[in-house]
Amino acid sequence: MLTRYLNRGLTLGLGASALGLAISPLQAAEPESCETVRFAEVGWTDITATTALASEVLEALGYQARVDTVSVPIAYQGLKNDDFDVFLGNWMPSMASISDPYVEDGDVDRLAANLEGAKYTLAVPQYVYDAGVTSVADLDEHAEQFDSQIHGIEAGNDGNQLIQQMIDDDAFGLGDWKLIDSSEAGMLAELSARVPEKQWMVFLGWEPHPMNTNFDIAYLLGADDYFGPDLGGATVYTNTRGGYVEECPNVGRLLENLEFTLEMENQLMAEIMDKGTDPRDAARAYLQANPEVLEVWLEGVETRNGKPALPAVKRALDIET
Repeated sequence: MLTRYLNRGLTLGLGASALGLAISPLQAAEPESCETVRFAEVGWTDITATTALASEVLEALGYQARVDTVSVPIAYQGLKNDDFDVFLGNWMPSMASISDPYVEDGDVDRLAANLEGAKYTLAVPQYVYDAGVTSVADLDEHAEQFDSQIHGIEAGNDGNQLIQQMIDDDAFGLGDWKLIDSSEAGMLAELSARVPEKQWMVFLGWEPHPMNTNFDIAYLLGADDYFGPDLGGATVYTNTRGGYVEECPNVGRLLENLEFTLEMENQLMAEIMDKGTDPRDAARAYLQANPEVLEVWLEGVETRNGKPALPAVKRALDIET
């Protein structure tokens, strides 16, 4: 009980030195509510992987990580309503229409970028591309072969919204086409079923993702007005509920330090999707094999009880020091 009051910065008439306690400035500033870090996760394997990495590190620091899988709109509403603390999957610029209003109102804080060099736009199997469908402007000419359908992922996500906007705008003659809502797994299962027979399909594609190595696919040109330039070139940001970093500065420092790479995420996603490895197990194995990333992530970070972070995390993760 006493530690709780000290962590909340309340004065009990006794100094920390008088009690023989060494409380760091970061630890003293964090209330008890910071002990559990609540992640919103949206069912995309890349965000599953990065959330697992962050959860492994946080629990090694003495925090608890709670992860709930929701849709993108619910994730942002939850950040606003204090149901979630962190979301690692703010793909920009494609997610701007969903996330920007929350950021502009101060309900959500957009922290540092955690991934550069991603992409996100419409894709087709390579044999469709080789047959002459190289741009979104080529789709309607082959509407019959595509059944006038574009396959997306879960309803309400930003990619599906952009596809639906293309249809609503009758862009590229797609006004009579239909968006097929599904899920990441469902969309890829459909792709898997069609490829052996070389059946045609246009779908929402992105990188990093094992689809880029598991299937021979090509990204379509021409959708810059919807997905952005450079084949939907994207930067992924860490988001928190408004004011979270000020409330929980030690966790906030870790979140601001988190940086991932395409290679890292592709490797983790392949473990999760292709080998069926539990995300947390895959994340732990990656950190054990690549402990150097911890030096960057833990710069200026302490354990929950104010101890040096790097040796504590390495001990918790069974990494040789």
